[in-house]
Amino acid sequence: MSAARLPADPHHRTAFVTGGTGGMGQVITTALARAGVHVVTTSRDHDRGQTLRRRIAQEIGADLVEVLTGDLASRADLHRLAAEFTARHDRLHLLVNNAGAHYRERLLTADGVEAHLAVNHLAGFTLTHLLEGHLLAAGDARVVNVVSATMSDARPVPLFGRPRPVPLDLSGVTDARDINPADGYVPFAAYARAKLLATICGYEFAERWRDAGVTVNAVHPGIVSTGIVNDLVPAVLAPFRSFIHRRLLTPEQGAEAALRLVTSPGLAGVTGRYYVRDRETRSPDISYDPATRAAAWKLSLAWADAVV
Repeated sequence: MSAARLPADPHHRTAFVTGGTGGMGQVITTALARAGVHVVTTSRDHDRGQTLRRRIAQEIGADLVEVLTGDLASRADLHRLAAEFTARHDRLHLLVNNAGAHYRERLLTADGVEAHLAVNHLAGFTLTHLLEGHLLAAGDARVVNVVSATMSDARPVPLFGRPRPVPLDLSGVTDARDINPADGYVPFAAYARAKLLATICGYEFAERWRDAGVTVNAVHPGIVSTGIVNDLVPAVLAPFRSFIHRRLLTPEQGAEAALRLVTSPGLAGVTGRYYVRDRETRSPDISYDPATRAAAWKLSLAWADAVV
């Protein structure tokens, strides 16, 4: 499904897309707005967000994009963003948890959470949880979590040998702030682990909402030429970054995978699945373990619901 040619939306639906000013986020936001969907998106920088809104309005000839300013790594901002959305809209039809980030070193947020975990998992989880009532009110809502195949192979340079899924052991973990600890910290693995947790909790959302008309699926859009790649490329390959980017998918190509899940009539009612682009795939074995899923849900929910 081409990002530039989505069918017109006759139902005047509302979408929430995180990370709308990034590469794929801009494409997803523009494509949905062009189809007639009212799109609410997020930006850390107010001016950058308003520039995006004006550009899309000029491009499609309609002011269908609304930008909320906030930091997805901040629990307080996540609660505020959800409150702002629910104050302005009575239902939510499409939620695309698209925002993602990779960091070269271990960073902690103001809430004391490791940054990969905060942005790549807890942000999407918290918004999905806080917007539950509006998703259920829509009757046929769809949630798409943009994840990464790095969870199935956490080797930074997977050229030789067998894939090595990122390890995840939540036994004995009682607080989300203890995930991705300093001891033995590897940035690439921390990123992959956060994406794995997003997938696992997405399965749990899907199961809980199976009979409520809300579908939840995860997608790896392919390796897309975005700013994240610069941080993912090992230092030894830094001189070849330009060449690497030319070999990757464009943001438009990457966005097609997410847009397919969020708009395709053929996927109505399909839930609890993981796709690598347009192919349904099995995620790492640990993602289907009931004890791990229960622990991931409990830890994430406790963090999302904590008083801010």
